[in-house]
Amino acid sequence: MPGPLCLSWCEHQVRVEGGTVTVGTEGCARDANVVGRVHSLETFGTVDGPGTRFVVFCQGCPMRCQYCHNPDTWEFDKGEERSVAELLEMFERNRPFYRRGGITVTGGEPMAQPGFVAALFRAAHAAPAGRIHTCLDTSGATFSANHAARFSELLDETDLVLLDIKTSDPALHESLCGLPARHALELGDELARRRIPTLIRHVVVPGLTDSEEEVAGVGRIIGDWDNVVGLDLLPYHTMGAVKYERLGISYPLEGVSAMEPARAKELREVALRARAARRAERSR
Repeated sequence: MPGPLCLSWCEHQVRVEGGTVTVGTEGCARDANVVGRVHSLETFGTVDGPGTRFVVFCQGCPMRCQYCHNPDTWEFDKGEERSVAELLEMFERNRPFYRRGGITVTGGEPMAQPGFVAALFRAAHAAPAGRIHTCLDTSGATFSANHAARFSELLDETDLVLLDIKTSDPALHESLCGLPARHALELGDELARRRIPTLIRHVVVPGLTDSEEEVAGVGRIIGDWDNVVGLDLLPYHTMGAVKYERLGISYPLEGVSAMEPARAKELREVALRARAARRAERSR
């Protein structure tokens, strides 16, 4: 029978001790010089996985979500090249701060660069100063069950996934994000098969993804995945609008008000009840 939903990170944290690393030692020499295209870095991330984290924002995303607050990460030919060795050296400078955290790779869409992220995570796990916890923050936009082998090495080295479920409505998904919903759903199935701990994120946008029917649909979807360890319903905000203005892009949700956090909490309970009902069905 499926177990209860874990609402905290505690069971999935990996303790990381202080020290330094020389990237290129046995076990990660082949990964040290692997290069990826990176938009930016955050050295003190607190909302992208358990603990305090070193966060790598990959450049490039095939989705065009109407509420995206990082449109500057969309284009694949921008950003700058960063090597695995360079990124781990930066992590090690502040390793004591990441004692209960680790490395998170987000975007953009990190699964658009599976070889780079796999190399970074593999080297993180092999770090001489101690294994580094790895977290993948993704919408699954580039994943396909028909080509799952392309992502196998990456998922082999992933300790935790933050999976973004945009909407439970397939038709809305295409109009909201520009791509079919099947990519995230197929990735969710693969993560469940692998039993990789996964926290689900769903942005609640007034008038789009804030109905009880919508969030109950999200609950039913994740009710089929026994590896889900948490659910975040994130209230839509307008802080990204200024980036569109700077880029000369029209903001798709102009005039839509920010979601009240209290309402997002209420809708989360709706999703959890739907999830519990789906799990009860499966256990019969």
